[in-house]
Amino acid sequence: MNMNQKYEKLKSLLQELFQLDQPDLDFGIYRIMHAKSAEVTKFLDEDLLPQVEAAFAQYKTADRSDLETQYSHAVDQARELGFSYPEEAPKVKELKEKLNMVAVDTGALESEVYDHLYSFFRRYYSEGDFLSKRVYKPGVYAIPYEGEEVKLYWANYDQYYIKTSEYLRDYAFRLRPENAANPMRVHFRLIDAAEGEHDNVKEAQGKERKFKLAADSPVALEAGELVIHFTYEPQAEKQKVLNAEAERVILALDDPTVASWIELLGRKYRRTDGTESDNTWLRVHLDRYTARNTFDYFIHKDLKTFLNRELDFYIKNEVMHLDDIESESAPKVEQYLSKIKVIRTIAGKIIDFLAQLEDFQKKLWLKKKFVTETSWCVLVGIIPKEFYPEIAANEAQWQEWKALHGLEGELFASKGDDLFASNVVPSTVEFLSVHPTLMIDTRHFSADFTARLLDALGDIDEKTDGVLVHSENFQALNLMQRKYREKIKCVYIDPPYNTGNDGFVYKDNYQHSSWMSMVFDRIELTDFLLDHKGAFFSSIDDIEQANLRKILELILGSENFVNNIIWQKKFSPQNDAKWLSDNHDFVVCFSKHKDEWKPNLLARTEEHNARYQNLDNDPRGPWMSSGLDVKTYSANYDYPITTPSGRVVKPPKGRCWALPKEGFQALVNDNRIWFGSDGNNVPRYKRFLSEVKQGITPLTVWPFEEVGHNQEGAQELKSMISLSDTYFTSPKPTRLLKRIISIGSDRQDTVLDYFAGSGTTGHAVINLNREDGGKRKFILVEMADYFDTVLLPRLKKVTFTPEWKDGKPKRLASAEEAERSPRMFKVIRLESYEDTLNNLELRRTREQEDTLFSSEAQGSGKLKEQYMLNYMLDVESRGSQSLLNIDAFKDPLSYTLKVKRPGSDESQDTTVDLMETFNWLIGLTVKEMSAPQHFDASFERDSEGRLTLKDRLHPSQNGRWWIRAIRGTLPNDNQEALIIWRNLPGNPEEDNLVLNEWFKKSDYSTKEKLPNYIYVNGTNNLENIRLPDATWKVRLIEEDFKKLMFEMEERL
Repeated sequence: MNMNQKYEKLKSLLQELFQLDQPDLDFGIYRIMHAKSAEVTKFLDEDLLPQVEAAFAQYKTADRSDLETQYSHAVDQARELGFSYPEEAPKVKELKEKLNMVAVDTGALESEVYDHLYSFFRRYYSEGDFLSKRVYKPGVYAIPYEGEEVKLYWANYDQYYIKTSEYLRDYAFRLRPENAANPMRVHFRLIDAAEGEHDNVKEAQGKERKFKLAADSPVALEAGELVIHFTYEPQAEKQKVLNAEAERVILALDDPTVASWIELLGRKYRRTDGTESDNTWLRVHLDRYTARNTFDYFIHKDLKTFLNRELDFYIKNEVMHLDDIESESAPKVEQYLSKIKVIRTIAGKIIDFLAQLEDFQKKLWLKKKFVTETSWCVLVGIIPKEFYPEIAANEAQWQEWKALHGLEGELFASKGDDLFASNVVPSTVEFLSVHPTLMIDTRHFSADFTARLLDALGDIDEKTDGVLVHSENFQALNLMQRKYREKIKCVYIDPPYNTGNDGFVYKDNYQHSSWMSMVFDRIELTDFLLDHKGAFFSSIDDIEQANLRKILELILGSENFVNNIIWQKKFSPQNDAKWLSDNHDFVVCFSKHKDEWKPNLLARTEEHNARYQNLDNDPRGPWMSSGLDVKTYSANYDYPITTPSGRVVKPPKGRCWALPKEGFQALVNDNRIWFGSDGNNVPRYKRFLSEVKQGITPLTVWPFEEVGHNQEGAQELKSMISLSDTYFTSPKPTRLLKRIISIGSDRQDTVLDYFAGSGTTGHAVINLNREDGGKRKFILVEMADYFDTVLLPRLKKVTFTPEWKDGKPKRLASAEEAERSPRMFKVIRLESYEDTLNNLELRRTREQEDTLFSSEAQGSGKLKEQYMLNYMLDVESRGSQSLLNIDAFKDPLSYTLKVKRPGSDESQDTTVDLMETFNWLIGLTVKEMSAPQHFDASFERDSEGRLTLKDRLHPSQNGRWWIRAIRGTLPNDNQEALIIWRNLPGNPEEDNLVLNEWFKKSDYSTKEKLPNYIYVNGTNNLENIRLPDATWKVRLIEEDFKKLMFEMEERL
């Protein structure tokens, strides 16, 4: 391969590394880099790679090819001059010496550099990800060992696992996005062995899993939408070949029912920048679909340090060979070292650019995400009666209750039996009054209604018994760090078991390391949330149990391991098992500090108490006897005992009694020794029921009779929600979760589950509170679409009544159950990592452009190169909506993001909840959330030219100004905080005058309600009206918002 070929080969690799080679992958970081493609490619061609040739320019005068030409010409001249041996000619000798001593093949040097650069970077990159292979020698890798007794390491140890989308299961796009009535939506769906993310299949030996068009019924119309079916199984062909074949087959379909779809799918695709692709709409989306599920599984935590360290190692081991220079001349050694310097310099610059890309994505991943929606589910029984007429008139709410609880026609019914008050008609205030466990969902109501309701309820967070987060769990845990730091008493998770068919998406050849990276980062965040007396429980099976325990030991400490609990998940053997019938799962238990945590005792059952009898009518009540001999032998405790019948007994050989002779006699005198009904038995100690602990120490084996089995869990869910509409074939039974929560938390504690699935943990908390009157709260995190179709409906149903059958209530909640029902759920939905990427916009000002392309900025190491390699993405993305556009805070109710629908290429403008987001960022425990107050105002200037109000603030429903106040406590020392949100429609002088006047007239200015901190959006002069004895401080919301949103703690 000649130099030009090696140059092109390296350039092609760099375009792949720099994400420039996929123009039709118009999503995520690919969209961003496509926008910069021309500029970056030009930089590679004209600035970066030419530096290799320039570095060797000093040797051009001794270029081997030139000297060889001169040498040949001198030999010919010597012959013409009559030299018998041309090599003896002085000129020939001189040139030959130069060839041997100083001649440089600069083309070969450049070629070697390109080759080394290619070899170095190629080994670490695979389909969008840098893999941390610390090369020791060919085929052998090193791991960072720092003297630990045992080192836990995996291939993706220093990477974040970020594959969180559901595109594998169902990817959708619209052929006519502008047509709301008929967008012509197309779905790519998996069938057979890989039905969605919930049925991955393992790669076969030597074959990676690929997407292939289904052979049978590849295309179908379902509910007016086109569905194209795929399999996801090991295939020998390359994915591009399979995509091309799928495109050929689909576009060749001769079916009149889908002809209009095929025609549109065959059109040339037009990119978002207006350019036309060479590919069809179908091929572009096929490539996107397959790329989304094979690319970008990880973000490196410190790529620059890793690659620089690897570069040093590479140069020392694969470039520098001392034997090559031991006998060389000084000029040759200089050239050799020059080659190494060029490799290090160019590679270092490439590393800088790659690190810029990776660190930019890391910044976006770690950024605290916006709350894109907040809604509330509120128990009718706690809502003030003045809201009932509005609720009764809300048709959408009644339709939901009809679907959830069985409203048929004009009456609620279950299997034909009217469970509800027969004389009360639905859609009336009276009906609400007699059914207090119905829950309204504020998604069905206006923002004004919700604000007024929250204002009236007060003490918001205290009344919120459940927080439901629709989000990827890393992002949810990251957002809740400040609010719940060291406040969670019990964590339970049920992560994917990584069986290959449980929904966990992994990079081919990295199944276990993908899983370990995913679990590690989330448990690491959990560690900071656990109370110092908290406990962590995780369900798992044999596949990853050992790895999970090691990860927990790494984060929580091996000294805090409590037990591996064995749960009998099946009630019958699996006779068709290939090896042994698997009938158990593990529940791994750790504590935050084992020396401070003790499991709660289990309640005694009638079965336990039935073991105690009163065979001798002892006035102290029932008792149970136990043996008196012990294994630990002591001669002083080895003595004969004479029974009441006269029989003499001694302890078994090698054993002794548990107490000395005097102690034994004292127990006899106290009637605590039982010799049997005839007084002839070996003595046993009487333990009275009245004196034993009021509970039982939990065992490490939990039979299904005590805590349920998988089928019971499925039956519970099916009694409320049809399993045919879910992905849950073996959800955990609530009895199992009740056991875990009972021993791991007290009645006032908060339970966290961030693999919430169908919501069993929330269900179990509700059941426990109803049973014992506890005030436990729960936080559930789930990202899948069944958050809305299973989890949330399930919790609404179980709040309404505890017993269900075939989706209908079997009975109404009792008065006590209603009293102990959850009062409110808060439901929040978070911006996703992909949303963050898709809302980025790169902008460069005219001043920046002029500076970058000035003559002073050009050249190696100059401003333009430094900018391109290190700062471009960070600088030009500033002000993007997902990176906090402070200017948009002038109207906090109008801050929008384009938010993707799960599993699709479709997005919609969504108003972000800045207020809720900020509450999470500062960790606010909300006490009061007032409804917005609207005002109009008129102004005039006094004799000194100062702006004043003409009269006063005039409350007005559609007033020009609005102010909303939120009061609560901050996590540090429970300091009081007042957050004031307002719009800024006027000039700063007018806006601040309105704010000052509102504050002086509000209750918040009174001594009783004076906070420690006041947060306000927009510049203000509130501190100018602070009374001399007041100590409150004002903070700008925008400043704290930005600082806290991008706060990257050292542990991350």
